[in-house]
Formats: sequence, C-alpha cells, structure tokens
Amino acid sequence: MKIMNRARTETATYLRLLPRALIVMLALCAPLMAVPGLRAADQTIIEAPSLKKTGAGFVLMVSLQRA
Repeated sequence: MKIMNRARTETATYLRLLPRALIVMLALCAPLMAVPGLRAADQTIIEAPSLKKTGAGFVLMVSLQRA
C-alpha cells in the first residue's frame, strides 16, 4: 500500500510542476522559433522612400548669387 501511495504522490507532484515547466520552456523557445521566420524573406532591408529632386536648390543658389 505504501508503494501505491508514494507513486500517487510522485505523479501528483510531477503533474503539478508540468504546467510551470511548459511555460518556462515556451518563454525560452519562443525567440528561437521566431528567428527562422525573420530569415525567410529575401530582403529584410527597410529603406526610407527616396526624395524627389525638383531642382529648386540650384535655382535658389543662382538667384541669391545675383542679388
């Protein structure tokens, strides 16, 4: 009878610790599982949109030199 009680208490202890262990493992593995998703894209470079050149700077420079 003692063997059955000991097995039952050990099983209950492991079942009580199992959710905590899963949460810790999930917290540790989540960043590692996100890395392949980031590397899946061919280009991960984010650039700002290029400014349109209107040529107003040259016109202002010439007009200020004449004054």
